[in-house]
Amino acid sequence: MTIAVTGATGHLGRLAIAALKARGARPVALARDPAKAADLGVETRAFDYTSADPAALKGIDTLVLVSSNDFNDRAGQHRKVIAAAKAAGVKRLVYTSILKGDASPMLLAQDHIATEAAIRDAGLPATILRNGWYTENYTGALGAAVQHGAIIGAAGEGRVNSAARKDYAEAIAVTALDAAHTGKTYELAGDTAHSGADFAAAVAKASGKPVAYVPMSQADYARALQGFGLPEGFAQVLADSDAQAGKGALADDSRTLSRLIGRPTTSIADTIAAAL
Repeated sequence: MTIAVTGATGHLGRLAIAALKARGARPVALARDPAKAADLGVETRAFDYTSADPAALKGIDTLVLVSSNDFNDRAGQHRKVIAAAKAAGVKRLVYTSILKGDASPMLLAQDHIATEAAIRDAGLPATILRNGWYTENYTGALGAAVQHGAIIGAAGEGRVNSAARKDYAEAIAVTALDAAHTGKTYELAGDTAHSGADFAAAVAKASGKPVAYVPMSQADYARALQGFGLPEGFAQVLADSDAQAGKGALADDSRTLSRLIGRPTTSIADTIAAAL
């Protein structure tokens, strides 16, 4: 069985390739610029979400469709990949969707809902991995948080079951390598929920400096994100995600992820320590 991973040079894609290799597989890395995937130590092929040439998928049995991080018609890009997979005779897709799928109230979920529908319409056998939040979504700006002693957000006292990217990458490897997961949809999240205040306290403990969570309204948080240089549209989407998280959109205590990968999910303390 030959497995290929799209977006192989991205954060999740690289970890998925590593997880597959650790399990004895020799996956194919699909990347817009194959030169950037040379260090992965596997076969690389040029593949772009916006053109999605079926020729690049020749001989691929299972295609891991890591969702695009380009928000310019992301669902349209995914539809092109799905069409290319079908044209190339790919037997199964593994797609990284979003926690709760079509039940999610987040604006961010719309592209994933459309993609899941496109996979069904194409009639391709698939495994849907509905990924929760990556803990790394919070650790990207830890330097500034420690410097200013504050972590801002619009989730209030809401709790999030985040997990490390490597945890989700292992779930990709487990499901891609076993056809028994075909037709299954998995809701994946971290074992332990945390609030913004919990996260700030963990950062304070790890850094040895005072760090507090500063709750904001959704509108104020969006403006703050724009002030950090994010485009207005993306800032609005992220602010919506955080506000919806405050209402439980990113909470899930099923522990499906840890059962799937056969170990507890990575604690926020470990991810914070690695980031610092």
